[in-house]
Amino acid sequence: MALILHESAEMYLETIHILHEEKGRVRSVDIAQRMGYSKPTISEWMGKLRDAGYVQVDSSGGISLTEKGEEVANHIYERHVALTSFFEKIGVSSQTAEDDACRVEHYISDETFNAIKAHLDTLD
Repeated sequence: MALILHESAEMYLETIHILHEEKGRVRSVDIAQRMGYSKPTISEWMGKLRDAGYVQVDSSGGISLTEKGEEVANHIYERHVALTSFFEKIGVSSQTAEDDACRVEHYISDETFNAIKAHLDTLD
């Protein structure tokens, strides 16, 4: 089954990536707590992401990203970090910058993102 990655799927992959960096082992309950969704919703999405080859779930319920999932998560997370930094540098409060980056990261074109990243490099 081919899963077209929309914002929600990208958010799950990014969340798993971040939780793995923070905790090492990721469980569905961790994802549910972080994202504010019910455990059945998380289980449904993990099934979709597993079937599409983005995550693996081990026999004890540990969730990890496959190489394909890690590639998407890294791409989205890089955008999140850079956009948050850019918004803060232009005077946006930290919380608003974080929230806005979380929305924009899924829709911004590669051209615009690369221009923002290049501009950020000139500010450091």
